[in-house]
Amino acid sequence: MKYQVALFDFDYTLVNSEKGILKCFRLALQEQGYPNPGDEILRRQIGLPMEKACSIILGTDDTMVIRRFLDCYKIYADRYMTGETHFYPHTIALLQQLRQQGMRLGIISSKTRSRIEEKFTLDDIHDLIAYIVGSHDVEHHKPAPDGILKAMQHFHVAPEAVLYTGDSYVDAEAAQRAGVDFAAVTTGTTSAEQFQQYPHVAILEDIGQLASVVVR
Repeated sequence: MKYQVALFDFDYTLVNSEKGILKCFRLALQEQGYPNPGDEILRRQIGLPMEKACSIILGTDDTMVIRRFLDCYKIYADRYMTGETHFYPHTIALLQQLRQQGMRLGIISSKTRSRIEEKFTLDDIHDLIAYIVGSHDVEHHKPAPDGILKAMQHFHVAPEAVLYTGDSYVDAEAAQRAGVDFAAVTTGTTSAEQFQQYPHVAILEDIGQLASVVVR
């Protein structure tokens, strides 16, 4: 097998968390007195570091304003996010298959590690993922390669032993900067045409198709 480690983004890659994220954005915007820019604008920020996403949504770089909004958002996220986050139909079977083949699995996400762990615990599959790098675990978020590099150090592997899979152009850029192979899934807001601009080993419509890439 070519790869020893499979790393994944979380939102829009392993799970569909759109319903929960949009709900929390809408509620926080309403409470803070901001106009709702519309679901399409909100949807396109999923997967970005929250500070950057909020800066775009609120139209400001004021860190105090962004922090106040994030504090409000977190209250709603604690209430709704995990319950309205769902694994894609083939996600769990794929992760189980890769584990059975001896691969070590990790997640590199702009979401907090605790939120990701909460979902795996809720579905009683917390043993599938060996390592998680969340938004609080690195200084520089994707497209910086820090999260991928941190995971490579943890697993003690060279770049050629790693496959990173994600749904966004920021995932593609992060993989490129880290020097690892990248597989794209089009379950997010980045199109197959956009992914063609980046180095990749595959562009997939469904995460379940990744098994055929790994066992080549």
